[in-house]
Amino acid sequence: MSAVEYSEDPEPSERFPAGLLFVPVRSGPAGCTARFFRTPLGGRTAVGFTSAAKLTATLGTDQASIRLSEAALRALAAPLGVTALTIDPQFSAPSADRTAATARERENSWRRWHPQHVGALRVTGAAAAVVACLNLLIG
Repeated sequence: MSAVEYSEDPEPSERFPAGLLFVPVRSGPAGCTARFFRTPLGGRTAVGFTSAAKLTATLGTDQASIRLSEAALRALAAPLGVTALTIDPQFSAPSADRTAATARERENSWRRWHPQHVGALRVTGAAAAVVACLNLLIG
């Protein structure tokens, strides 16, 4: 039985090799590890770029990368249960701004309860109850 070819088929029946890809990585304790991303529907996907310019345009200038073939990237992702591979994605969510988060945390620190303060309130409340009971007994 031959494969039916449609001109409007969204996924071809055969995968064509993409050649060497620029794969985003992050450093870890054992060296660099490939970064995996999420699709808009929440599935995990491995990502590769066909040029360094496309990687920089999507993920920024600070993103480190290594060169891997499509087969090597698939083999790297398969044991982790990642079967999808996205080549040259055009959009990504902006990275978290850690300095803004730290400033926000400092701003709102007065709103958080400190464990010692909560304990002091409990002890103060208990002492007030004891004094009230003594006042009733003494008259």
